[in-house]
Amino acid sequence: MNAFTNTTAPSERVQIAREYYNSNDADTFYFTIWGGEDIHVGLYKDDNEPIFDASRRTVERMVNKLGPLDAQKHVIDLGGGYGGAMRYLAAKFGCRCTVLNVSEVENERDRQMNREQGLDHLTTVIDGDFANVPATDAAYDHAWSQDAILHSDNREKVISEIARTLKPGGSFVLTDPMQTDDCPAGVLDPIYKRIHLDSLATPRFYIETAERYGLELVEFEEHAHQLTRHYGRVRQELIDRRQELLDAGVSEQYIDNMKNGLQHWVDGGQRGYLTWGIFHFRKRGE
Repeated sequence: MNAFTNTTAPSERVQIAREYYNSNDADTFYFTIWGGEDIHVGLYKDDNEPIFDASRRTVERMVNKLGPLDAQKHVIDLGGGYGGAMRYLAAKFGCRCTVLNVSEVENERDRQMNREQGLDHLTTVIDGDFANVPATDAAYDHAWSQDAILHSDNREKVISEIARTLKPGGSFVLTDPMQTDDCPAGVLDPIYKRIHLDSLATPRFYIETAERYGLELVEFEEHAHQLTRHYGRVRQELIDRRQELLDAGVSEQYIDNMKNGLQHWVDGGQRGYLTWGIFHFRKRGE
């Protein structure tokens, strides 16, 4: 399937995220260190487990919440990065999969891997912003998003677009790094500064906003400790493989900034100000 482009211009802050993930430094780091196909928070068995294995376990856990999948189902991943989750669904269940992602560089890697794995006939990759989904109402059987909506400065609009394009009875599975509902003001400022935003979402925000747009909460499976474990694991991998990144052209400044930035996430999690988990919502109507 050929990609098509969402022509609606992204907001300033989404554009910042786009430029960041399009950079050689970021693309090389995420593809090399963060897990390759699945650049998301993992569900770890222990602190030393490979990042890819833990990240793929998150995908498998989320898949189990969707119910039966087959060739008649169509799933959209909003902010899908390199598209590993949708390739997993396409390969295992034969369902149609769409990835909507703002980074053209990530999307080209996604399309290449789709071709290499013989899955391009089941996968569509769209260059675009998930606050403006280029699809008709009720276009998708299920919706999916992993650790991406935090980058939006209009998260309510993203949720409304998911609800609009999801079929009645369809599931929406979501993970996102969040601040806790009772997080004190100011304590996460170093994280906000790094991601160019004023806040993170909270579990209450997602539950209440989803309900407002007709998405009922089925379950919130909280795994706050996995967020801290994941960022610590990625940070250690960054340190251990620093020379590999330098040889691949990643700048020393980027590596040092990333090391410090990851530590802010670890600190916030250890202090109890951050959380993470798997939401499962279902659209009312069936």
